[in-house]
Amino acid sequence: MNEYEFTLQFAFSDAPQDAEKYVDQLGAAGCDDAIIGIGQKGRIALQFNREAESAIKAISSAIDDVLSVIPDAKLIESSPDFVGVSDLAEILGFSRQNMRKLINSHYQSFPTPAHSGRTSIWHLANVLQWYRTKMKRHVEPTMFDVAQVNMQLNIIRENTNLDKLLSQQNA
Repeated sequence: MNEYEFTLQFAFSDAPQDAEKYVDQLGAAGCDDAIIGIGQKGRIALQFNREAESAIKAISSAIDDVLSVIPDAKLIESSPDFVGVSDLAEILGFSRQNMRKLINSHYQSFPTPAHSGRTSIWHLANVLQWYRTKMKRHVEPTMFDVAQVNMQLNIIRENTNLDKLLSQQNA
């Protein structure tokens, strides 16, 4: 068994007056290994530290636990996945300036951002894979596994949203 750290953010339409009621229910449903945050009405975030045989089992069981309490919850984001330069610097143990220097000095092989603009955003799994193979550096296996699963979940979620939008436009 390994320990996997990840965060799941959900939106739900049933925004009760007392959102605290979900905290106890989530704990009883198996989310007692999570720190639960309720800030914005109709939103909930759970930061897990879950033991499981694999990252996919850890994350999917956590999603199942949340949905058993809040069946209409929609996954907004599974993280870590989308990261900027500061996030990458922290994860890889560099200063922000050294991270920027690493990106610029390896611009031909560094992963393409998921979003380019004033602030570039990458999928963490792509950067960790690059760091491991091109730079020949050690990457914590559980972090890499979580990043891969989260990237896949977020891509599937976005594709589902796109399919719905295209279906509505073609109807």
